[in-house]
Formats: sequence, structure tokens, C-alpha cells
Amino acid sequence: MVETWLVEFLKGTGKFFLHPVLYYLVFLAGILGVMRVKRERKNFHIRAEDAYFELRQLFPMGLVIGLVLSIITVAVGITVPFAAILLIAGFTLIWSLTTNIRLMSPAYTLGAAFFGIILIAQNNWSIPFFSSIDDKVYPSLIVIQGLLLVAEGILIFKNGSKGSSPKLAKSKRGQIVGVHEVRRLWMVPLFLLIPGDALHLPFDWWPVFHLGAKEFSLFFVPFAIGFHQQIKGMLPKESIHLHGRRVIILGVLITLLSAAGYWYPLMSIGVAAFAVVGRELLALFAYLKDDSMTAYFSKKNNGLMIIGIIPGSPAGKMGLQVGEIISKVNGVLVRDEQTFYEALQKNRAHCKLEVFDTNGEIRFVQRALYEGDHHELGVLFVQDDRKFDDLKNVN
Repeated sequence: MVETWLVEFLKGTGKFFLHPVLYYLVFLAGILGVMRVKRERKNFHIRAEDAYFELRQLFPMGLVIGLVLSIITVAVGITVPFAAILLIAGFTLIWSLTTNIRLMSPAYTLGAAFFGIILIAQNNWSIPFFSSIDDKVYPSLIVIQGLLLVAEGILIFKNGSKGSSPKLAKSKRGQIVGVHEVRRLWMVPLFLLIPGDALHLPFDWWPVFHLGAKEFSLFFVPFAIGFHQQIKGMLPKESIHLHGRRVIILGVLITLLSAAGYWYPLMSIGVAAFAVVGRELLALFAYLKDDSMTAYFSKKNNGLMIIGIIPGSPAGKMGLQVGEIISKVNGVLVRDEQTFYEALQKNRAHCKLEVFDTNGEIRFVQRALYEGDHHELGVLFVQDDRKFDDLKNVN
């Protein structure tokens, strides 16, 4: 028995590297990184994170969460037909072509696959791999949808604010303001039981969410999670953490409700619709709340607002944070970038800053400057005298 499971585990893992979604996500993450760097250079003449940043975020945390969820799905015995895997992959591709990365959330990809399976089954369409689908597949897909929504919320909360990208935009009053944008892709792989001929039922009660089959195979399936949020009214970390918590709550609720669909299959339809509508409402509420707020990153009378810190720069090593205001440099009051850089030149070997933190309290920061250090400290500011033809209305 153990040898059979080990062989099937290795075979299932091998199939992971044959799944086209894996390579498609790598390609998309690379494209997102290149687009972000191009925009940052246009706004600030320098990029914050490098072009590979989005690619580095694609795997690590998603793999850990995926392995934890895999233990749950296999232990409970959540089974899905191979046709569902094909549909999910298809809708992942379709929604990505809209260029709205947020639509690659499992709420939309699994939701669309769920209703697609219902449509095919109800109309008895003759399509390869879809001939054996019945109503027992309904609760299985929604349980997975709920678990992946929990994973999405955790990823947003833990990883979403990391490396959020600063950008400049025009308000309705024509002023240049700063916003932070996150366009992120994660991959969460799950081990799933697919009807096959490798694994026999070890217990009478297992699998709980079955399809009527008596033998199964293991598949290691990559699921995409897309996230997009633009923040102008508050600190990006606070806004994204709040959004992540809400998605986690939605995912837990969907998971609990989806279990009832095993006894009442029709309930799965309502839960699937609730997942799609609920995820859309969370995105809408986040947008409306942010839209109603005044711009957080705008020109201040008491100094220069920091909208971005270049990783590895002197500013990063000095502990400067996004949202803080630099009031004095080497004893000189600064209200614009020109004064800031002139004050830095007063002492090329040492830098002393007076900073208002995000709570409005004053702190002092100083550091010796060395040859090879970033000549501008690595700080990005919002200045209203910059002109960009591509700035969009964000208020």
C-alpha cells in the first residue's frame, strides 16, 4: 500500500511539470515585472524592485500553502474529474486575456468551471472527458474554491503589500499625487484525487467527497491566484492587510457552506454564485472606500513625502519607510527635491535627517555615506511640478 502511494505521489508530481498553467504563470509574472519597471522608470527615472520581483513572488509562499491544503484535500478525500481540471485551466487562460489580473482569482476561475460543468452535464453535450460527470462533482469543486479563497486571503495579507509599486497620477483637481499599485500572481499547487486505476479505497468512509469511483490517481495541479489593487487614500500595507482579512473570512465561509453541498447538491450552486459575487463585492468596496479618501501621497507643507524606497539603498538601510515625511536634511528645511539634494551635498560623508513618521512623531536618522552609495539616497518623492502625459485620473 505504502509503495503504491509513493509511486503515485511521484507520478502525480511529474504531471505537475507537464501542466501548461505552470509555464503560463511564469510567463505572465515576467510580463508584469517588465511592465512595472517600465512604468516606474517613466514616473521616477528609476525602478524600485527589479523586473524579476513578481517572478520571485510566484512560488515560495504559494508552495507552502499548497502543501498544507494538499494534506487536507487528500486526507478528506476531495475528488474531482479530469474534465474540471481542464476547464479550470481554460478559464485561467481566458480571464488572463482580459488583462485584468484580478479575474484570475479562484472565485472566478473555479466558479466559471463549476457553471461550465453544469451547463455541459445538463445539455448532455458529447465532449471528451465530460461523459462521466454527475452532480457529485458539485460540492467537491466548491470545497476547493473555498480553500483556495482562504489561500488567496493569506497570500494577500502576508505577501500583497511587499514591494507595492509607487506611481504618479493626476487627481481631478489636476494635481500630481502618488498611489501604490499591486499586480501580483501566485501559484498554489494542490494534490487532488482524480478517478483512475492506481489507488484503491483504504477505508469505507474515504473519500468523503467522492464521484462514485472506486479507484483514483494523484495529480499535482497548479492553481493561479491573481491580485490587483490600487491604493491612494492610505498606507498600502494597511489597506492590503484589511483586504486580505476580508478575503480570508469569505474563503472560510465558502468552505463551511460548501460542505453542506455534499448532502444537498443544489446548495452548491448558490454557494458558487455567492463566492463570485462576494469576491466581486470585496473588490468594489475596497475601490469605493479608497476613492472616497483624499490622496495620502501628496505634496506636504512640512517636508517631502516618501512614496518609495529603493531596496538596498542608503534610505533602506537607514530604516526610512513609505509614508514618512523628511523635514530636514543636515539641518536644512526641505520642501522640494532641489533643496533636498542641495542639502545632501553639504556633507558628502554623512547624512542626518529629521523625519516625521506615519504617526506624526519626529525622529532623527543618520548614517555615514560611502563611495558607491546611491547619490539620491534611494528615496522616491511626490512632486507637483513633474509632467507626465500618461497620468490618469484616480480620484
